[in-house]
Order: sequence, then C-alpha cells, then structure tokens
Amino acid sequence: MGVPVTDLAHSPNQRHAVITGGGSGIGAAIAVSLAAEGYRLTLLGRRLQPLQAVAAQLPDCLALSCDVTEPDSVATALAAAREQFGAVEVLVNCAGAAPTAPFHKIDYPSWRAVFNLNVDGVFHCTQAVIDEMRSRNSGRIINIASTAALRGYAYVSAYSAAKHAVLGLTRSLALELASTAVTINAVCPGYTDTDIIRDAIDNIVAKTGRSEQQALQTFTATNPQQRLIQPDEVAATVSWLCSDSSRSITGQAISVSGGEVM
Repeated sequence: MGVPVTDLAHSPNQRHAVITGGGSGIGAAIAVSLAAEGYRLTLLGRRLQPLQAVAAQLPDCLALSCDVTEPDSVATALAAAREQFGAVEVLVNCAGAAPTAPFHKIDYPSWRAVFNLNVDGVFHCTQAVIDEMRSRNSGRIINIASTAALRGYAYVSAYSAAKHAVLGLTRSLALELASTAVTINAVCPGYTDTDIIRDAIDNIVAKTGRSEQQALQTFTATNPQQRLIQPDEVAATVSWLCSDSSRSITGQAISVSGGEVM
C-alpha cells in the first residue's frame, strides 16, 4: 500500500520553502524558480544584504540573517519564518563553501570550519524541521551537495569529505523516512557558473598569466559538455524534487554535471 500524500497535493502557493544560502548563486536561482511556482519563501544566510536584494525581487519572500552552524540561530530564524508563512514544507540546504588548499597545508580549525558549514549546517536545519514534517506526513528536504560528494577532487579534500558526509546523511535519513510522505534527496552539481567560480578564474589568470579561456578549462575539463553548469539548471532539478510527481524519489544523488562519469 502506498504512503498517502497529504499537504504536497495542495497548491504550491499554500506551501512554505526555506532556502539556506539563498542570497547568491545556486540558492538565489532556486529562490527565483520556486517563487515562479507560487511558493512562499524564507531565505537564510549570514549576510542579510544579499538576501534582501533577492527577496526584494520576489513576492512573499522573507530574508533573515542566520548562521546555520549555530542551532540557536537556526531556531530563532525558523520561528520567525513560521510566524510569517506557517509550517516549513520544503527545506533546501544550500549554504556551503569550498575553500581550496593542499591537504598537508590544512590545519584542524580550517578542516572543522568546512564541516561546520557544509555538514553541521545541514544537520541543524534538518533537525529543526523534521518533526513538523513527520507530524504533517508531508515534506521535501533537498541537500545541495556536489559532484565532490560522488568522487574526489584534488585540493578540496575537506569539502569533498564534507559533501560525502552530506550524501551519507541523505541516504540514511531517506530510509528512516521511507514510511512517510517526506522525501530527502541530494542534488550534485558539477562546476557551476557562480561568483565563486568566476572569482577562481580571475585568481588563476592573475597568478599564472593564463588567459581567461585557459583558466575556464580548468573547470570545464571534467564536464563532457565542456561547459559550466548554469544555476537555473540546478534550480529546475530542485523544483522537480519539490513537486508531487517526485514523491517516489528519495535517498538519491542526482548529478547535474553534463554527464561527468563518477
């Protein structure tokens, strides 16, 4: 017998989605995509100004300063979000960072900082919404991981290890929730056309004297389509995972990478 679907069958404009890291890049693209489908949105992040800039362009969108590495900060932000828009029915864990360094030059505080943001942030936000999703028998949790959750990359060992942890959490929690109508999945983009990559290209050009095109190939070489992934492509995948038609999809790592072999 199938699991009954309750609130997910309601109109999207009845639903409240929370997006961490919603002020730029992939998070902002997800906000735009879900807003177009009528979701009420709460955007969370450490820096309020970029969140407000995105929220100002969207209807029914609340921007709140929140440090996802601090459970009290998450609890305070989500209380304000619920007061504005009601129960959280979609959580998109998008906040993250990918500092680069050779492994032998990473000190322990730097290692922990990567895990605090990329893993502990997912833990805190997910724990803050999971009980209400279970009680409502309705919900979607989508973790923005990376192809670094599926394979290793040189010079981002901490980030890759953290994203592997996020994927492990995703798969385990999906099994725990399988008897409910709550699903949890990971979206794993390849190198994506965001400010982070553009800054990295500029840095390569400045330090090596290589051309911008040559620097770009550093990031497109692993993509069989020989290009950067666009944020709206990741956002479209998230939108589908939020939909009722994806209700049988859970515990999956969906690669958005132009066919990169893992």
